[in-house]
Amino acid sequence: MHTPMTKKALFPGSFDPFTSGHEAIVRRALALFDEIYIAIGVNTEKQYMFSTNQREKKIRQFFPNDNRIHIIHYSDMTVDLCHRLNLHFIVRGIRNAKDLEYEQTIAAVNHSLDPQIETILFMADNEHRDISSTLAREQLTHPKQ
Repeated sequence: MHTPMTKKALFPGSFDPFTSGHEAIVRRALALFDEIYIAIGVNTEKQYMFSTNQREKKIRQFFPNDNRIHIIHYSDMTVDLCHRLNLHFIVRGIRNAKDLEYEQTIAAVNHSLDPQIETILFMADNEHRDISSTLAREQLTHPKQ
């Protein structure tokens, strides 16, 4: 009996913190992919508000007991992670023209490093268009009185 190949994708980011906008992208990507690897990027040169373990715990709260979601950490190039996991798709979210320009550049670099890797860009829903990790950190640091 022939079993269909599982379609898997990588959703990389710093996720500092993981937001409802990120969650929406993952849920939409699950309509196309059987499994999503949410890859928390770790850059020793960068200051994070939340530790890697705190970020992972937050993501798990969004997807309790969902075996289609895998949460991993990585500190090397995204293409190298794709190679290690044998993934050929990268999922990214776009909120605005600035995001689009940035993501197109990154997608082109990744594609030049490995033409077998495709980046799938999801436009943010209207309700999530103004949500960013930067804004979320700002709100956590300076709550409204």
